[in-house]
Amino acid sequence: MADIIDTAVAAGSFKTLAAAVGAAGLVETLKGAGPFTVFAPNDEAFAKLPAGTVESLVKPENKAKLVSILTYHVVAGKVLAAEVMKVTSATTVNGKPVAVVVKDGTVHIGASTVVSADIICDNGVIHVIDSVLLPA
Repeated sequence: MADIIDTAVAAGSFKTLAAAVGAAGLVETLKGAGPFTVFAPNDEAFAKLPAGTVESLVKPENKAKLVSILTYHVVAGKVLAAEVMKVTSATTVNGKPVAVVVKDGTVHIGASTVVSADIICDNGVIHVIDSVLLPA
């Protein structure tokens, strides 16, 4: 089994997320012991952002904002889908809570929808989401 970073890279649908994590300097953290739960926006999720958003965020002068956004997608601990479905919010690594709503058996994290859950990694779990979460 691989760690969260290697798993995401191997999947091939998280190229933008992997580049953003690299630009934010979070690769080593997410390769660490964890465990972490990552709500991982796929490449299609990043494509929904306004044109130029990702290119702007990965610039060195915007690193703090990028770190804030990325850590808003991470919860400490290994939280599987069955557990996620029992809560109404989760405190993210950036310190802000994100709403969790289950509607018709589908889990929504903030304004995003979980499209694939419980991708188990050595140091946690990945839940794929269809939109990038932006902290308030």
